[in-house]
Amino acid sequence: ALAPNSGYELASLTVTDRSGNRVTVTANPDGTYRFVMPASQVTVSAVFAPAQLPFTDVTEANWYYDEVYYVWANGLMQGTSATTFGPGVDTTRAMVVTILWRLGGGAAPGYDMDYSDVAGGGSAPGAVRWATEHGIVNGSEGQFYPGGIVTREQLAAMLYRYAQYKGYDLTAGGDLSGFADAGAVSGWAETSLAWAVGQG
Repeated sequence: ALAPNSGYELASLTVTDRSGNRVTVTANPDGTYRFVMPASQVTVSAVFAPAQLPFTDVTEANWYYDEVYYVWANGLMQGTSATTFGPGVDTTRAMVVTILWRLGGGAAPGYDMDYSDVAGGGSAPGAVRWATEHGIVNGSEGQFYPGGIVTREQLAAMLYRYAQYKGYDLTAGGDLSGFADAGAVSGWAETSLAWAVGQG
């Protein structure tokens, strides 16, 4: 059995079949988990993290608590300070590519970036180079616009391109017609949004 060390708790539990496809895992009221065994061997992966979030602006009463905990515990996102996460802060292009870059392991980019608005140290320049190299996010006319606010359809497109980069199966799509504002979806984002809806 997988058990956390003292002071740690389970941050995520993933079960995949032989082909790498995720198997649905359901939490039981007693703290255990269950899943339906597929007709192949499975791999169970558990991530443990410190039991307490350091942020005063995210509590278990927030609907996004589990998601904040996951991205923090897995090093995908940091706080806006040592004690704040900033759940209401707008997400920028630089932030999203940094998250995806970290999700992909923070690989060293091979692209020689020449954006006039991205420079200096830290993780963002490496993430921008990596995202551009793999077509996940692109700039325009020599600029990347790192502070540009990301819309929901833009985020869906970035996630879709990340999935392409990772070689994930992109055939599953969702139906956008049930949304009252489906007509407002940009043409270039329809496939990405439908895929994102289909993936839940």
